[in-house]
Amino acid sequence: MILPSEKKRETLIKSEDTTDVMYGKKPQDRPIEEYIRKGAINLDKPAGPTSHEVTSWVKKVLGLKKAGHSGTLDPNVTGLLPIMLEDATKAVDGLLLAGKEYVCLMKLHTVMPENVIRKVLSEFTGDIFQKPSIKSAVKRVTRVRTIYYNELLEIEDNNVLFKVGCEAGTYIRKLCHDMGMAMGTGAHMQELRRTKSGPFREDETLITLQDLRDAYVEWKENGNESILRKVILPMEFGVSHLPRIVIRDNAVDAVCHGAGLAAPGVLSVETGIEKGEFVAIFTLKGEVVSLGDAQMKSADILKAATGIVVTTDRVLMEAGTYPKGWKAKE
Repeated sequence: MILPSEKKRETLIKSEDTTDVMYGKKPQDRPIEEYIRKGAINLDKPAGPTSHEVTSWVKKVLGLKKAGHSGTLDPNVTGLLPIMLEDATKAVDGLLLAGKEYVCLMKLHTVMPENVIRKVLSEFTGDIFQKPSIKSAVKRVTRVRTIYYNELLEIEDNNVLFKVGCEAGTYIRKLCHDMGMAMGTGAHMQELRRTKSGPFREDETLITLQDLRDAYVEWKENGNESILRKVILPMEFGVSHLPRIVIRDNAVDAVCHGAGLAAPGVLSVETGIEKGEFVAIFTLKGEVVSLGDAQMKSADILKAATGIVVTTDRVLMEAGTYPKGWKAKE
C-alpha cells in the first residue's frame, strides 16, 4: 500500500538544453559546510521529548542557528521526524501537507471478533470527518481527512495493531476513539509510531541523535566527512515527493528573484500536475530552485509557448548562483 506521493510519475520532455558547469553544482558535490546548511535529516524521534526539543538538540549538535521539523509528533509518539537544516528550513512547507503513515497499537475496551475489526477498519477508509480532541492545539472544528489505507497487522486479545496511511493533519488518537465507538466497545490509542512522511521512510536513512553526533565528531576530529554525508541528506530529498519541473540555466536567476516561471524556461515536466498544485522547480544539475503553484496542467505546460506556468511561492536557491538571463523592466 502506498501514499499518493509514492505514485510514479512520467517525465515529459519539452525541450533539450545543456547546463554550464561554471554555475551551481550537483547537491552531492556541495562542500561539507554548505551541504550541512542545505541538508535534511530523517530522524528517529524517541518517546519523551517534544518535537521542538529534538530539533533544538539537532541544532546544538551541528552548531546551527536554524532547523525546522515537519509534522509535529506528541512527546510519547516515536518514529521519523523530518528535520530541515539552516537554509533548507525554507523547504519545510513542501513537507507539511505530505501524506503520513503510522503503525498504531489500539486497545479495545472489550475483545471483539476479527471480522468486526476488519469491517470497521475498512469503513474508516476514504474521506472521514474528524473533530480534534480537547487536548489539541488547533481549533476544534469538524473537518474532512482522507485515510488512504487502514491495514490490520495483528490482534492479541483486545490489542489491535494496524497500519494507517493518511492525509496530513489526521489525528490517529481520534481515529482510534471513533473506530472504537463504531465497534460499540470503545477504544483508545496505546502506542503510535510514524513510519512515513512524504519521501521519508522508516526503512531508509533513518538515524538517531547519537548517529548524528558520532558522524559530526568524526568529521570535526578526524576530517572524515563521509559518514556525515550519509546521515544528512540534501534538501532536495525533502521535496522529492513534489511534482518536478526542470528549467534552463538562463531561467534560474529570474525565479531566484521571485519571478514566476515562464513557459520558455521549461525543459521537462512530470505528468499528473493539476492547476494550483504545489510543485518543485529544479535545475539540470538536480538543485532545487523554488517551490510554487502550477498555473497549468502538465499537458498545457508542455504545449505552452508563452505565459507563466508556475507562480513562485518559496525561493530556495540564492540569487546570483546562476547568471542573469533576463532584464528587469525600467
